[in-house]
Amino acid sequence: MGDALAETTRSGPGRMLIAVYGIFALAATSRSAVQLATRFDQAPLAYLLSAFAAVVYVVATVALAGAVPRRLAYLACGVELAGVLLVGAASLVFRDAFPDATVWSGFGSGYLFVPLVLPVLGLLWLRHTDRTR
Repeated sequence: MGDALAETTRSGPGRMLIAVYGIFALAATSRSAVQLATRFDQAPLAYLLSAFAAVVYVVATVALAGAVPRRLAYLACGVELAGVLLVGAASLVFRDAFPDATVWSGFGSGYLFVPLVLPVLGLLWLRHTDRTR
């Protein structure tokens, strides 16, 4: 099962998509680890959401690489998109709850909106490679 997913999702543009997810997984994990270890009391909600985003990026990276069932890749990208939309909106409406930014704050504005575009591209790529299987 994983091999068929890997063959399709790792080909063509999928390689770049997996690489970008891997970079975001590494960046979000590093950022949240430092935030949680050194400044947790300053913005606990923001830092816990950054840690959650890191987990989502790690799962999405592994799933798109084909190491787990396709359903998990869809779920990871869907959760990521929902997270970016919900946290993005909440960070604009409830500014006091977000004294420090998360990966998904402002719909990923601190990362040039890549967090908003990435799950859409992931879902489109999964759908495209579903058709070619």
